[in-house]
Amino acid sequence: MNKIKIFSPATVANVSCGFDVLGFCLDSIGDEMVIRKVDKKGIAITRIEGFDLPFEAELNVAGVSALAMYNSLDLSFGFEIEIYKNIKPGSGIGSSAASAVGSVFGMNELLGRPFSKTQLTEFAIKGEALASKCEHADNLAPALFGGFTLVKSVSPLKILEIPSPDDLYATIIHPQIEIKTSESRAVLPKEVPLSDAIEQWANLGSLVHALHTSDYELISHSLRDVIIEPYRSQLIPYFDNVKEAVLNVGALGAGISGSGPSIFSLSKGLDTANKVKDAMHDVYSKTDIAFDIHVSKINANGVKIIN
Repeated sequence: MNKIKIFSPATVANVSCGFDVLGFCLDSIGDEMVIRKVDKKGIAITRIEGFDLPFEAELNVAGVSALAMYNSLDLSFGFEIEIYKNIKPGSGIGSSAASAVGSVFGMNELLGRPFSKTQLTEFAIKGEALASKCEHADNLAPALFGGFTLVKSVSPLKILEIPSPDDLYATIIHPQIEIKTSESRAVLPKEVPLSDAIEQWANLGSLVHALHTSDYELISHSLRDVIIEPYRSQLIPYFDNVKEAVLNVGALGAGISGSGPSIFSLSKGLDTANKVKDAMHDVYSKTDIAFDIHVSKINANGVKIIN
């Protein structure tokens, strides 16, 4: 096999109480990429559609992760990458992670899968760092592993796969404004009160337990962020309005997706997820900000080969 086409999914990171460690994978939106083996050595990005991104491999997230993997090998051939970008950069649903994951996944498939998913994540981290100015894997891990994942540590990299209830759905609204990860990190406090830290890690622990036991009520009580959300939510127009509206129609909880501006909500059942969609629409339709809304089941498989 000399050519492969893949779907690299969007993801939601942090999931309220799991800053920089927790994430889950979506199935309704993602990038498509074509990777092919070529005689010329090196990594070349030959086509980009959707958004204006650099063609130079060392300046492109997908190229940087691909180079990290390629340079670890001694190959007599190279790879060309085509990127069909459907996830807007800076949207808060793992745009850079989808790029970083897609290239290394496709190359690994063409090479006969010499690397594990954890090893692929280590390569992809190099690309993610280009976009966010730091190495983190909370978007990368769910994109590669699927479902919910917890990044136990980055050095050494340890990723835990977490099961999720069968009837759990996500609704995400993406206001068409841009908040860069690096900018959203700048508003965060350098220190937090011990009482807030205790509450936060209690919420994270109970959320992980709730996902394991399919306890929807506990999921709802755990989706609370007392450390990050109070600061980052100020960067997102009408965040409080959206959160109040979705809770009023039965959402389990809501929070900032990644670094924003996207807002995610989790619901039990597709009917409720669609009610949440309508509630989000009602809030933003009264503003002058363009927006997209996605309803998605939790994607248990992650990045995949497509025809």
